[in-house]
Amino acid sequence: MEPEVVLFIAGLVVLIGYVAGIAISRGRALDRLADATGATDADDIERRVREALDDASAARWNAEQVSHDTGYLTELVTAGIVRLRDDLVVEFANEAAHAILTRRLGTMVGRSALEAFVDARVEAIARTAMEFGSASGELTVRSGSGATVNVRARRSPVSGVWLVMEDVSELRRLQRIRAEFIDNLSHELRTPITTISLLAETAARDAEEAPARLRDKISKIEIETGHLTQMINELLDLSRIESGTAQLLLDDVDMVRLAQTTSERLRLFAERQGLRVRLDVPDQVLRVRGDEDRLGQVLINLLHNAVKFSPNGGEIVVTVREGTGEVVTQVSDPGIGVPAADRARIFERFYKVDRARVRGRGGTGLGLSIARHVVESHGGRIWVESVEGAGSTFSFTVPMAPGPSMPGKATATTNIGNGSLHVESGQAGTTSSDL
Repeated sequence: MEPEVVLFIAGLVVLIGYVAGIAISRGRALDRLADATGATDADDIERRVREALDDASAARWNAEQVSHDTGYLTELVTAGIVRLRDDLVVEFANEAAHAILTRRLGTMVGRSALEAFVDARVEAIARTAMEFGSASGELTVRSGSGATVNVRARRSPVSGVWLVMEDVSELRRLQRIRAEFIDNLSHELRTPITTISLLAETAARDAEEAPARLRDKISKIEIETGHLTQMINELLDLSRIESGTAQLLLDDVDMVRLAQTTSERLRLFAERQGLRVRLDVPDQVLRVRGDEDRLGQVLINLLHNAVKFSPNGGEIVVTVREGTGEVVTQVSDPGIGVPAADRARIFERFYKVDRARVRGRGGTGLGLSIARHVVESHGGRIWVESVEGAGSTFSFTVPMAPGPSMPGKATATTNIGNGSLHVESGQAGTTSSDL
């Protein structure tokens, strides 16, 4: 046989094998498509594949529309919105974010968080959110605007992290104005109130032989002047606490001794109302890290309220016990109780329970608010448990001191809103005593 014929036949065999392989491959592919789509024949496979392609095209179009709508909405809001990739590179930043940071539009995308914000604190917030899911912080922008910005970060369920920035400069300015107004007004009122108080005291001494009606009126002047003085002092305290200018003088404080001295201070006031104060405290020292004067102020406020809202002949119990890494102090009274609807708001400033229930016993509505701020500044919590008509128990906790130290010596100061205290735990028994 001629070599050319042999080569032709060999080539034909290879071609036939190649075509057969393609056919077999296509057949297998068609079989797999049939299995995947549930089609019964080739025409059905083609129809189903076309439907899948159409669905994919529609899904891509919908995704693009959602992306466009989301981008449009982010441009409408006044808060700055920034998306960071996993490597903390800015992937998206809306117009408000550029305005808050005084950046030219579009200059943030593609830069690292440190380059875009020029502030390591924002990068730290983003990293914390990446690790724990969310984080927040307030800072002053290091740019020409000097805006005060509240930054909240949340890890995306897909990838990266979202940052939301709110310019709170105006809010902080108004808060400062309010604090300064209260501070100035309180100082201006102190002089005339002090003068009126002194005049009323003098008039009371000079009117010892005056008619009873006149002495009663002078006594009422003294009482109302005292209320005004208390309100001014509490307004000043609350203003300083909320503005962060009040400082805590941190020291090791024995809560048992503090409860004893505070109860003794209010014993005469309670006895005038026909009430008895009983102490239920452990027979050992329970130290916390805090400001003794401020914690004493909390106890005085709670005891004063307990006496004021309790009927004659009752008993007020002051309890100090050790919890898990904290000291729990409680003041229980047999008074009128706090309605369930008011318990959630009773620690708000100026909030008062229904005046009809406490006629003649009202105060400024600031004492419990001050107590809450002081306790929270120590890293503790405060709450009330009450049965209406059967009394209340006000409780607060303060973390225990981290270790033994010399009492009576202030070792640190901190703003009243920024205390940081270590917590440990222990055990203690309790004993009871009466005052």
